[in-house]
Amino acid sequence: MTEAGERHLLVVDDDPRLRQLLQRFLMGEGYRVSVAQDLAEARHALETVMFDLIVLDVMLPDGDGVGFTAELRRHRDLPVLLLTARGEPDDRIAGLEAGAEDYLAKPFEPRELALRIATILRRSRPPASEPLPVGRLRYDPVARELFDEDGPVRLTEGETALIDFLVARADRPLTRFEIATGVGLDGTDRAVDVAVTRLRRKIELDPKAPRLLVTVRGEGYMLKTGTDRWS
Repeated sequence: MTEAGERHLLVVDDDPRLRQLLQRFLMGEGYRVSVAQDLAEARHALETVMFDLIVLDVMLPDGDGVGFTAELRRHRDLPVLLLTARGEPDDRIAGLEAGAEDYLAKPFEPRELALRIATILRRSRPPASEPLPVGRLRYDPVARELFDEDGPVRLTEGETALIDFLVARADRPLTRFEIATGVGLDGTDRAVDVAVTRLRRKIELDPKAPRLLVTVRGEGYMLKTGTDRWS
């Protein structure tokens, strides 16, 4: 239960019985769990909710899970665990080469799936004892708290969601669409720009001349990390 916390999983499988079984079991393990029956529903869910991991069937009625994993990798850094009825080495290699973190052949024990999910999530975020440097600040991605030398920095729910998303993808440019999709904004450039401006007021020494949450011309924004960003 402690490994799960408030992690939100998306289970994508066209077998309704298996979807319901996995949803009930993983919720019992302490996760929030959403389900989708095909790639169309998965895409819609990803546009509106920020997930921590996807459990994705390889063979779906409207597409291939391996191809969808490769598509995801071009746009975001979201852990994927593939499920498949095909257990051949070439199939596993194809899934891993597409960017999946792990590959589990059907049939499987739900407990094994839960253990693999927990392992992936432990790797995807550092422990609470290792907060990440953000300029003069520190961000704890498990507690989802930002600290300065005086203690926690007060953040709104929207600001917390934004910095959480940016820290997990630090030091690489993100488009406004990626940010809007990942954080759950309304999708307009203006909404993203306003959210970034508000967060800059909390993390920058001079919000009008940002050195941490910077604009990348022609792309969007990028969060720089490290302890030497003010030098």
